[in-house]
Amino acid sequence: MKRTTLLKLSLLSLVLSIFSPTWAQEAKPNIIWITCEDISPFIGAYGNKLVKTPNIDQLAKEGIRYTNAFTTAGVCAPSRSTIITGMYQTSIGTQHMRTLNAPSAQRDATMTYSAVLPAYVKCFPEYLRTAGYYCTNNEKQDYQFIAPVTAWDENSVVASFRNRPTGTPFFSIFNFVITHESYVWKQKDSLLVDENAVTVPPIYPDTKTVRHDIARLFSNISRMDKQVGELIAMLKADGLYDNTIIFFYSDHGGALPWMKRELLERGTHIPLIVRLPGAKQEGTIDNKLISAVDFAPTVLSIANVKVPAYMQGQAFLGNQVVKEERKYVFAARDRMDSEYDRVRMVRDKQFRYLYNYMPEKPYYQQIEYRLQVPMMLEILKLKEEGKLSKATMSWFNTKPVEELYDMEKDPYELHNLAGDPKYGTKLKELRTALKDWTNKVGDMGGMSEPEMVKQMWNGKDRPPITAQPQLIVSDKGIKITCDTKGASIGYRIQKAGATPAVAKRPVTSWDSGTVDGKLKNGELKQMTQIWKVYTGEWITLLPDEALYVNAMRIGFTPSELSYTNGKIIK
Repeated sequence: MKRTTLLKLSLLSLVLSIFSPTWAQEAKPNIIWITCEDISPFIGAYGNKLVKTPNIDQLAKEGIRYTNAFTTAGVCAPSRSTIITGMYQTSIGTQHMRTLNAPSAQRDATMTYSAVLPAYVKCFPEYLRTAGYYCTNNEKQDYQFIAPVTAWDENSVVASFRNRPTGTPFFSIFNFVITHESYVWKQKDSLLVDENAVTVPPIYPDTKTVRHDIARLFSNISRMDKQVGELIAMLKADGLYDNTIIFFYSDHGGALPWMKRELLERGTHIPLIVRLPGAKQEGTIDNKLISAVDFAPTVLSIANVKVPAYMQGQAFLGNQVVKEERKYVFAARDRMDSEYDRVRMVRDKQFRYLYNYMPEKPYYQQIEYRLQVPMMLEILKLKEEGKLSKATMSWFNTKPVEELYDMEKDPYELHNLAGDPKYGTKLKELRTALKDWTNKVGDMGGMSEPEMVKQMWNGKDRPPITAQPQLIVSDKGIKITCDTKGASIGYRIQKAGATPAVAKRPVTSWDSGTVDGKLKNGELKQMTQIWKVYTGEWITLLPDEALYVNAMRIGFTPSELSYTNGKIIK
């Protein structure tokens, strides 16, 4: 071989090594999501000097810190429905907070429903499972629909990558709840942040109660960081830390009043950190716009699983990265508990535009759940006494149809520029971007919620039922079919009458409350029934084995059957 040819091959190899890092070449890399609740970037890595978060800060030092990551809603369930599907909540009918387990005192109990998604939409871990991944969720789902049994190998308080078969790649989510809004009043332990040292934003009155609640939130974040440290220690103990891709993010912004539920910066801007194996790209700061709708396609891209064409997000890591960066991120607000509203948002790197479909309503809504936050009650008391500042009082004003804010000059979004002729070009640009997005992905918020549910249920007063699974039995084995379009089919095989497997793991500080399976020896255990994803293969049974089948399209009532001793039992 000529020397020039060898030189060309060497250069080619060098180029490939630069643009195809080893972690991306891994056929099935391990992936962990560390998810916390209700925080804007109130952590040390993003410049907050009061909140001590050494474990998260270390992830940022060893990884990529994204500065412009946003959720598609300012509240958990609509946001989580986007994250698990890779679809905007407004396009699939999951935009109202919330659709499951809604207290009848807040609204008509008949409106509690599992949203019926388009037939082609799946929970994205199902694609990973089909590709050979062991997928676990510990433990919160809150997707606005009941997930099919095919979504996870495990979804429980003991769900963990540690329960996977040896040598199997994994995707595991750990949800840490201590930063949730409710822990502002539930958590009673000592503060880790001096309430006199906090800076009170101009949107709040500067009172002892407000300072205490801010310090409580910051203290909860520090305690959450300790839980992150425990998980990282677990990964290191198992020899997995350096060959696992680790995400850290929040399901949406702020836990405090006039933060959570809002489509403002403080309600949708989140921390997002990704640590790659071997600390590749350590210390990187990435300023491109990222939306939570991008998380699902990004994980599939990293795992070398083809991203479905229907997904509305775009991968920002892995082998299917969309080269053209986002110009905009979008978000939506609809019903919050008992209170209806409809707001849409588009943001570029500097400006935020909001369109209010119900301008007759004030910004503030009487959310019963939020009235448990001490500072919320104090703000309402001061309002009645006429003691609030102009900035705080503006929360109780009615809304204009359009709002435009310069995030660099006005981080608390107090000065609406929509009527300023100097910003007319930007206003028109973002207004057009919002209309284009709406036309592209659709918006089911345009119809009433009862009308939407009636459409989902085909005009009936109850959800559709998934067709009974059918078995084709031959000398080759058993095949399973289901006539319901889009139904996911799960199955499991076990000895007739056998007890399902038991999963165990040590108790950690992220186990909150009383768990039925807690043992005296400091372990948790829970019965697990792992359903395999059926992909059309022939299934063979031994004479003493039983086959259990569960078929379900998301939002439909599932159908089940069992097959044993040559008989189908419904």
